[in-house]
Parts: sequence; C-alpha cells; structure tokens
Amino acid sequence: MKQLPLPIVAPAAARFDTFVAGANAAALQHLQQMGASATPVYLWGPAGSGKTHLLRAMAEARHQRGERVGWFDARSRPPWLLEPGHTLLLLDGCDTFDEAQQASAFALLVEAQSLGVAWVAAARVPPVDLGLREDLRTRLGWGPVFALHALPEEQTRAVLRRESDRRGILLSDEVMDYLLTRFARDLTHLMALLDRLDGFAMAEHRGVTVPLLKKMLSEDQAAA
Repeated sequence: MKQLPLPIVAPAAARFDTFVAGANAAALQHLQQMGASATPVYLWGPAGSGKTHLLRAMAEARHQRGERVGWFDARSRPPWLLEPGHTLLLLDGCDTFDEAQQASAFALLVEAQSLGVAWVAAARVPPVDLGLREDLRTRLGWGPVFALHALPEEQTRAVLRRESDRRGILLSDEVMDYLLTRFARDLTHLMALLDRLDGFAMAEHRGVTVPLLKKMLSEDQAAA
C-alpha cells in the first residue's frame, strides 16, 4: 500500500505581495489603497486571472489591521448578514449566484451602502454581461470596474518556479514545458496540479519528472 505523506509545506498565502500583477497592476494598486468607506469595486476576468487571490489578499490585509471582513460566494448559503464590525464585504463568483443568493446579496449591499461599508465583487464577466437580476447587476457595477488578464507564459513560468523553489521541488524545464503545453495556463489549476505532484512525488519517493507526472495523471484517470 502506498504511504501518503502529510503535507509539510502549506500553500502560499494569498497576499498582495505574493500577487504577480503583470497587466493587472492598476487593479492591485487601487485595492491596496482602498479605504474603509471607498466606492465599491468590481473585478472580472477568466479563471486563473487572480480574482480570488486579490479578494483573499484584501481580507488578509484587513485582518492584519484587526478588522472584520464578510466573505460570500456560491458555497455560502443565505441569509447573508452584515455583522457588527464588518468593514468590508467580499463577493466572489457573482456570476454563479442562484436566485436565493442574488436576493440575499442585493439586500446585503443595500444595507452596506446605508452604513458606508464598501465591497469588492468578482466574476468571470463584466457587469453588463452578468445573468443576474437587474437591480443586483447594476449595483455591482456602480464603482470602478477592472478587467483582469491572465499572466503571459514568461510570468506564469516565474510563478511556478517561485512556488516550486519554496516547496523544495526541482522543477526541470522539461516538466515546466509539459505543464504549460498540455494544460490551460490557469494559475489556480496549475498551482493545484503542482501541489498534487509534490505529494505524489513524496509518496513515490521519486523526484519530479515527466514520467512521474504522466503516472500521476494516469492513476487519476483510472480512478475517475
């Protein structure tokens, strides 16, 4: 029986200083300078463009200052409440909200506006293309809207290299090329794949190679 090792390296924290901005520098700067009662912000872009990372970075920054933040996404079941002490609301994956979540989100944002609490929302499409109830859709687009862009290949390589170095993984150019030519350049997916590959290599007591990666993927497929 294969021994599954306990993880010894925690995932990299989602902070502003671990976000590789690339073409998204304007959005990063705006969020870093956003005050407690600032105009709401809307982020949109494809999977892996950094939306959730930036929301988590905002939460981390506020928590470090002793503030309370409300987080709501498609896994959060209504009712959604603005609790005492909340200084910011974060809504992730707005394009996937069901009818009950849309109703709760609208009521939440109305209350937040009346109390001067800002929010940042994120989705895969711009506000105008959201398939949500009209009052919520227009409210989400009230403030600045930033389109986030996926990193180009060179910067994606740099992020993977930095994370593999942090984990103590020797990630050869051959493995890197395999990852970037056979999988979508979605950092969320690639980071999860790297995490699985790290654990698989430890369980196999082998270094990270293309044959090892192929074996892991083959076992994944067989188990599906």
